[in-house]
Amino acid sequence: MQVILLEDVKSLGKKGEIVKVNEGYARNFILPKKLGVEANSKNLNDLKLKKANDEKVAKEQYEEALALKAKIEEAQVNLSIKAGEGGRTFGSVSSKEISQATKAQLSLELDKKKIHLAEPIKTVGTHNVTVKLHPKVSAELKVKVSEA
Repeated sequence: MQVILLEDVKSLGKKGEIVKVNEGYARNFILPKKLGVEANSKNLNDLKLKKANDEKVAKEQYEEALALKAKIEEAQVNLSIKAGEGGRTFGSVSSKEISQATKAQLSLELDKKKIHLAEPIKTVGTHNVTVKLHPKVSAELKVKVSEA
């Protein structure tokens, strides 16, 4: 019997796959627990339409990420940090502060978890920060840090 999986099933397959299983296993385990549905023509057609819709949504998200990348790479965020004698700074600039500054200065919502800093910014000057927008798209944001 062929079954379309509605959820990931360990040692059987991933969500959306069509797998061949014993009739008893399907009738007693997969179907009652709503882990899958029988692979008849209606359900196969529904799966096909769902996959097409998912691909369309994924493509739209990718294009939105590319547009946001262009916007981010031409922008610059200005931050200030306290500094003492000889340019030594007190503290550092974190991804949370960069996220808040982009929201205030550029009106862009960037999640602090998507801003990747190899290490916190502790020096004055211009730094390039990587922002992960999509699994395939990342942008470089210029962060200018000055003395307060």
